[in-house]
Amino acid sequence: MHFDLTEEQALIKKMMRDFAEGEVAPGADERDRTKQFPEPVFDKLSKLGVMGLPFPEQYGGGGADTISFAIAVEELSRVCASTGITYSAHISLGGAPIHLFGTDEQKENYLIPLCTGEYLGAFGLTEPNAGSDAGGTQTTAKRHEDQWIISGSKCFITNASYAENLALTAVTDRSKGTDGISAFIVPTDAPGFTVTSNYEKMGLHASNTTELVLDSVAVPEENLLGKEGNGFKQFLATLDGGRIGIGAMAVGIAQGAYEKSLQYVKVRKQFGQSLSAFQAIQFKLADMAMTIEVARNMVYKAAWLKDQGRGFKKEAAMAKLFASEMCMKVCDQAVQIHGGYGYMKEYQVERFFRDAKLLEIGEGTSEIQRMVIARQIGC
Repeated sequence: MHFDLTEEQALIKKMMRDFAEGEVAPGADERDRTKQFPEPVFDKLSKLGVMGLPFPEQYGGGGADTISFAIAVEELSRVCASTGITYSAHISLGGAPIHLFGTDEQKENYLIPLCTGEYLGAFGLTEPNAGSDAGGTQTTAKRHEDQWIISGSKCFITNASYAENLALTAVTDRSKGTDGISAFIVPTDAPGFTVTSNYEKMGLHASNTTELVLDSVAVPEENLLGKEGNGFKQFLATLDGGRIGIGAMAVGIAQGAYEKSLQYVKVRKQFGQSLSAFQAIQFKLADMAMTIEVARNMVYKAAWLKDQGRGFKKEAAMAKLFASEMCMKVCDQAVQIHGGYGYMKEYQVERFFRDAKLLEIGEGTSEIQRMVIARQIGC
């Protein structure tokens, strides 16, 4: 077994760390306060050439591996989780379905502009009555001559306000259950397609979370993604990869909260000595460092298995579950270590705490991850 990063992975880590520190961190607090989407940041990421990092070079991607993608997400999330989730969703939810299931023509038309950063990627699965029960999709697609007519709604969709096209699921044959769900690539400016962003969220204020309403939206037959009836399976496979991104986000947020705490205890004095001299604080920080490292190794292992073309469903679920719950605990302890200051926005750990909670919910709740793991181990 070999735990060192490759030369390419190490270069990507340094590049993303420098970019995050120099371009993302300075405005993170203000974007959180004003709920301003970080468009300038993504313009610069596009120029940096990382918007298609793990996709083939022939489609404008970087040809890098999934571990490199996880590293990039971690470094962005370490300073701004809103930027991290936007980037992660762009690749793992926006680009991945087209890369995995698209035709050559679809990849030329839709994957290339995602890789070059012309617009952001998004993914339409969740509905008001189909969250954890994604098989309960109510959106429908009916064939009419050489078109599909799609009607329904989606909720909690990341990046859709900044996407020109997105993949989404719709029922094409209700009698077949989940085998009657198909996937389609739909232009967001199509007549009858409305994207709204009116959610008031606990955290991730600078990320774009939207509702989609489709009122008899017509798309050509060739916009079917993959085979008819395979949409549900395709999107479950997409979520397996997306969970690596969420796990990497969790590691990044936790790392940021841990570093803020470590810095704070060295300068904060109580009872005549720095907080770092107290064993209770030392133990908290030791546990934080330990669980972050364990989570990072789990995320990298799932990413490595994916890159090897091996099964990684169980490992991705484990990594996402452990990392997200670890992140919530680390951020909770970061606030506790900061005491009253931890409750104040000035010290940033309260932002990390608010942002962390979504990771136990998005791309499959902790409860769903335990169900996935249970099935994978034969229960």
